[in-house]
Amino acid sequence: MRKIRVLVIDDSAYNRRTISRLLMELPDVEVAGYARDGVEGLRQVLALKPDLITLDLHMPTMEGFTFLRLLMSRCPTPVIVVSSQGEGDRVIQALELGAVDCVLKPGGVSASNLTDIGEDLRRKVRNLFALKLSVAAGSQPPSAALPESLPQEDGKRLSTADVVVIGASTGGPAALKMVLTGFKTPPMCAILVAQHMPACFTRAFAERLNRLSPFEVREARQGDAVIPGRVLIAPGGQHLSLEKCGETVVVKLVEPGPGDRYLPSVDLLFRACAEQFSSRLLGVVLTGMGNDGVAGIASIRERGGQVLAEAEETAVVFGMPREAIATGMVDKVVRLDRMAQEIALRVKRS
Repeated sequence: MRKIRVLVIDDSAYNRRTISRLLMELPDVEVAGYARDGVEGLRQVLALKPDLITLDLHMPTMEGFTFLRLLMSRCPTPVIVVSSQGEGDRVIQALELGAVDCVLKPGGVSASNLTDIGEDLRRKVRNLFALKLSVAAGSQPPSAALPESLPQEDGKRLSTADVVVIGASTGGPAALKMVLTGFKTPPMCAILVAQHMPACFTRAFAERLNRLSPFEVREARQGDAVIPGRVLIAPGGQHLSLEKCGETVVVKLVEPGPGDRYLPSVDLLFRACAEQFSSRLLGVVLTGMGNDGVAGIASIRERGGQVLAEAEETAVVFGMPREAIATGMVDKVVRLDRMAQEIALRVKRS
């Protein structure tokens, strides 16, 4: 099998060596070259034609954002941002510009932790060839504007949900931005989101969506009420569940177990929402690797809820939507640029 060729871009020699050493421990990966800044990085991309790039955002001469814009317009290539914990907002912007994922920068960690970072890189690098680069580079059409009046589908009344639960992984930050900014005003529903993301980035992600969309978006906190117009993002590194407090449904944060594969878990959130909201729930599966959400979809449908999945032509990674569709329990497959309109069709209007 051909090895995955990686270009490492970082202005720190220590970080270049560390990242390269981690990558070279993987039998199916070859470090094709190195670059100290974006200018050198672009030259290396054209010369080496790598399959994947690891990218630092803080660099001299040409920083990471400019590099990403030029890369995606000239030679779209999968990019994993390697960042420190204090760069949450910058990482989110990089994901919106076309980077497909992020890992925490290994600089300064002890040798005992290098294996954990290597496993994170292993999982993300090995799924490289599932990516659709034209979508990752942001070439999908703009979100369709919501019409003044929304039609019913096949004569059926669809507007029964007052809670929407969304699951996403790779490519999810840009997809969620498109969905939430597709609304001019918040519909009469609450929205809960499980996006696979490290703990240090979900707050910045929520704050950015709060600025860009008409919703109140926040990183979920223990005891937060699930109310219309509010979007709650599951904190990275924890699971988001729900419980009843009087007549109100509130957030219950759950620490992960040692065998948990996905964080935050889409399945756990989908099941928790199905238990609380039954037929009033609409589940949405967006772009992502793996099969997280499949078990949760079954819970939603068993309790009378509806399920949408993103279409292959707009998904950066079709893994999660494909697995959802394969269950036979998805009500409709929807292009990302039509997802906001489809959600509006299915939520209560008054």
